[in-house]
Amino acid sequence: MSLTLLTDHFADIEDPRQASKVTYKLFDVLFLTLTAVISGAEGWEEIEDFGHLRLKWLKKYGDFSHGIPVHDTIARLVCRIDPQAFHQRFIQWMQATEKLTDKQVVAVDGKTLRRSYKRHDRQSTLHMISAFATKIGVVLGQRRTDEKSNEITAVPELLELLELEGAMVTLDAMSCQKQIVKTIVKKKADYCIAVKKNQKSLYQALQDAFELSESNEPGHVEQKHGRVEYRSYDVLSALELPTGIRSVWS
Repeated sequence: MSLTLLTDHFADIEDPRQASKVTYKLFDVLFLTLTAVISGAEGWEEIEDFGHLRLKWLKKYGDFSHGIPVHDTIARLVCRIDPQAFHQRFIQWMQATEKLTDKQVVAVDGKTLRRSYKRHDRQSTLHMISAFATKIGVVLGQRRTDEKSNEITAVPELLELLELEGAMVTLDAMSCQKQIVKTIVKKKADYCIAVKKNQKSLYQALQDAFELSESNEPGHVEQKHGRVEYRSYDVLSALELPTGIRSVWS
């Protein structure tokens, strides 16, 4: 982790407090929170505990002239920060720290957060769209959406925030949308995307093209888990698809 880069990206976040009432610097609280969470802290009290244990080290990168704030103060301040501004800087920091290499896989997928549904106030479940760099094991960015169906609009918004040049973006069939594909191409990345009958014309064109092709690739047979498995793969050039399909699917 580059602490210098962290300082560069988070130092200018707007402080929501009145200047005359500031005791603990905003960057100090953010730096404490981020490093504590990265070190395994769970919850505000553990973040405060981390601060007391590592105060001497923390002072190398921040002021901390008033020591470590109590966990309630940390929680109140962090919760008042503009989440979009924080998210954007976090993504920029992660990408500056871990550069994507050519053809590195970035898996984009949506997950429903466990226990996020609250029956007593009818709050719907929360869904998160994440972009995960599989080789380096880092989440490059996330986007919240209240409904799973909103993934279609959330995915291109997330992709716009990321530096994807040269990467291979993988997505499920729900994300098989023209706008999402255009966004990936605009970011100078490639894509591997599942196709189902939610895109009837594309699905039928692919099915017809594979039926007309002659496969020259032998299948692969292996035995594991007490059974024999046979896999075969067919690959077609995009040029074998109708011109009309190619023109609208980049």
